[in-house]
Amino acid sequence: MILYPSVDKLLEHVNSRYSLVMLAAKRAHELDMQKDPMLTEYTSVKNVGRALEEVEAGKLKIQED
Repeated sequence: MILYPSVDKLLEHVNSRYSLVMLAAKRAHELDMQKDPMLTEYTSVKNVGRALEEVEAGKLKIQED
């Protein structure tokens, strides 16, 4: 269960829960591979939480084709 950031706030940036999960999973994998962080400070310890924090901050978005 996600406590922070809240799912309601995350869905303001992404239009569906499925898209949110896919976006966070891909970004978490990038962070696992030592990709540069988008934020200077994170609350979450785990990379999935960090990816969700990037979504909430508006730094991580789904790229429209």
